Amino acid sequence: MKSPILLDIVDLFFLIFHSVLILFNLFAWIWIPLRKWHLLTISLTLTSWVFLGFFYGWGYCPLTDWHWEVLRQKGISDLPNSYISYLIERILHIKLPPKVVDAFTLSLAVLAFMISLKVNFWRNKENQEKS
Repeated sequence: MKSPILLDIVDLFFLIFHSVLILFNLFAWIWIPLRKWHLLTISLTLTSWVFLGFFYGWGYCPLTDWHWEVLRQKGISDLPNSYISYLIERILHIKLPPKVVDAFTLSLAVLAFMISLKVNFWRNKENQEKS
């Protein structure tokens, strides 16, 4: 077993890194210099959810899996399937129905992906046609 202090540090790292990645996936399409990176990260996220999901269960995220392992080593069990559910419970102390959280998460992720496609490709084509 690892030291409790190390586990706390790794837990905090995952909490911050994963949360920042989620926010990046939702909003980085807004800032022009980050649009290509946004398209990459949201594409990788959705690919993980779908293709790795065939092997590990729909919506699979390696970051969640690794964070859950750290939390289990800290003695925390009864973790939800969804990282978003976990964040809502940990930060806001609210327990929402898993299907509601999953639907909300998927809807926002797909919306961010569609917006990213638009701002990375279609908008550029419109601007090129006007030139």
